[in-house]
Amino acid sequence: MRYEVWEQLKIEATALVKKEPLLASHVYSCVLNHECLGSALSFIVANKLSDAVVSPFTFRELFDQAFINCGSMLTSVSADIKAVTDRDPAAVNYLTVLLNLKGFMAIQVHRLAHCLWLEDRKELARFIQSRNSEVFGVDIHPACRIGQGIMFDHATGIVIGETAIIENNVSILQSVTLGGTGNEEGDRHPKIRQGVLIGAGATVLGNIEIGEGAKIGSGSVVLNHVKPHTTVVGVPAKVVGKPDCQFPAQSMAQNVYDDSLESALI
Repeated sequence: MRYEVWEQLKIEATALVKKEPLLASHVYSCVLNHECLGSALSFIVANKLSDAVVSPFTFRELFDQAFINCGSMLTSVSADIKAVTDRDPAAVNYLTVLLNLKGFMAIQVHRLAHCLWLEDRKELARFIQSRNSEVFGVDIHPACRIGQGIMFDHATGIVIGETAIIENNVSILQSVTLGGTGNEEGDRHPKIRQGVLIGAGATVLGNIEIGEGAKIGSGSVVLNHVKPHTTVVGVPAKVVGKPDCQFPAQSMAQNVYDDSLESALI
């Protein structure tokens, strides 16, 4: 998949240079001067993350090594680009995602931090977590496990704890917290199964499971397990129906009532 994504990115970049010459230098620097997706991604993100402590060159080296050491990383990057393009009507093409969407970038920074965490370079991983929070407004503990095909829509204010797990093809909107319930130790954060959609401002607390294909309404506080293919909403969250498709993360439909309940409220 990543080779197909890269080829499409180059086509889109070439078209943008012709359409908007003012961005030509930027597009060449970020995409057309590179030989592969990994090179382009590391250049873009490194220049955003760098500070007085770690230079863009060093960040690029860290990314390049992570692409080797964590072999599926670029496949996950490609799946994330495709997921955002498929689900977000504002993402008109792959290039928009790669150049402009901070939710996508924050996920890739976490992938780097997680790779370093697994290599027992924990202090460097924590430093990168901090830079991710400062630059992109997303705070993900480096130990958190995240699958592929993930979309953070808008992304600002997302907080995800150490023992959280996010499986493949999940969509999470802004200001979502996947946290613990106190200062307990051990496995203490939510497990988000594939296809889940979590609406803006939702809070999910504790070592609980959000089942496959579930939907959590915006602003909800979830304290208990959620069964697969169930819609919950409220404070505390309660079951109000079922999503209208198998994987609401893909449809991104924000309604929280099933058809029968919604009709009864009209």
